[in-house]
Amino acid sequence: MEKVNFDRSLDYAHQLDKEDELRCYQHEFYRQPDTIYMDGNSLGLLSKRAENSLLTMLDTWKVHGIDGWLNGKHPWFYLSEKLGEMSASLIGAKKEEVIITGSTTVNLHQLLATFYKPEGKRTKILADELNFPSDIYAIKSHLQLRGFNPDEHLILVKSKDGHIIAEKDILDVMTDEIALAVFPSVLYRSGQLLDIARITEKAHEQGILIGFDLCHSIGSLPHLLDNWKVDFAFWCTYKYVNGGPGSAAGIYVHKKHLPKKPGLSGWFGSDKKMQFDMDLTMNPATTAGALQIGTPNVLSAAPLLGSLEMFQEVGINKIRTKSLKLTKYMMTLIENELQEYDFTIANPKEDNRRGGHIYLEHPEAARICKALKQENIIPDFRPPSGIRIAPVALYNSFEDVWRVVQILKRLMKEGRYQQFENKRDIVS
Repeated sequence: MEKVNFDRSLDYAHQLDKEDELRCYQHEFYRQPDTIYMDGNSLGLLSKRAENSLLTMLDTWKVHGIDGWLNGKHPWFYLSEKLGEMSASLIGAKKEEVIITGSTTVNLHQLLATFYKPEGKRTKILADELNFPSDIYAIKSHLQLRGFNPDEHLILVKSKDGHIIAEKDILDVMTDEIALAVFPSVLYRSGQLLDIARITEKAHEQGILIGFDLCHSIGSLPHLLDNWKVDFAFWCTYKYVNGGPGSAAGIYVHKKHLPKKPGLSGWFGSDKKMQFDMDLTMNPATTAGALQIGTPNVLSAAPLLGSLEMFQEVGINKIRTKSLKLTKYMMTLIENELQEYDFTIANPKEDNRRGGHIYLEHPEAARICKALKQENIIPDFRPPSGIRIAPVALYNSFEDVWRVVQILKRLMKEGRYQQFENKRDIVS
């Protein structure tokens, strides 16, 4: 870890906060007193607007009962489409290409059922070994349902260092045996941002359909899915989008694929004008709404009305600008203050290759995270030796970053982390 010339003072952090045009949004969120929350890449904080939109939805239920499907401030029957439209600017899509529905893995199952069409020798699915395990479980299940052995038909791109996937290694294994590819936009451990445009272009040259898991990028950085011609994408909304635990997830389908019949059919994927005809032959919607399966989880979607309103107000480009400044500032502080304590910055340092969080490696990571929590600093442990720290643009400050590094330095200097067992809790 290289020490560089840098103003390490609290005064400098205060100066950066004074220059921050998004600082007013910190007051929109419920930040607990004397606590610094740095786990927004796992679960974002509750905002007052999200709370209000949930309470408004509860009031609709209270006042209107079943008539809430068509009455009230936000009629439930059209809620998924409305939230899709509000989300479209975050991913560079058209409103008809986006729907808010289901959960991340359920949506991936739907997309696999819709897009994975093995034919001839083109039967394999391409992913990477650093992908979030749930995505891999879903992919393996679809291979098995089609009678294929995942050991042979799931091609996993290897990482040379356990942190980073080289784009060249992805491109090199794109052959005419690959039917479908699924990659994360940002790797959940290291925070590496993949070059989506480059990977998508190569996939299409090879006749491969490709989709991306945006869980660790949506709400943190801009996307241009339409321009990049990505075939499909899926994401959760409880991380940087701050929709709350288990909040409704999202699906994107490029407009050229909208005529496709959904692989898994359910009545909420119907054309809304015909849904209550109760015809036994489904008439799917002509939008991404066709991929809905069941009735929307209205109360799990409601907080997004308030949260997405803020994103529309601020704009994702301003959020990305501040996010990059926060993470760069934190990395520089770490390089200056923690060089004696065996930390390794394992996330990419370049702006164009880094998502919204810092990934530190340390042999004592589990007990360090426990010690930080005792100091009311909320990080995220990833076994075997990873500490994820996410300064979120909408509610974290540069002073927050400064204090986290100073407290971490004190814990290491005093050895206070050693009182804890170096193993994860049930939920890490």
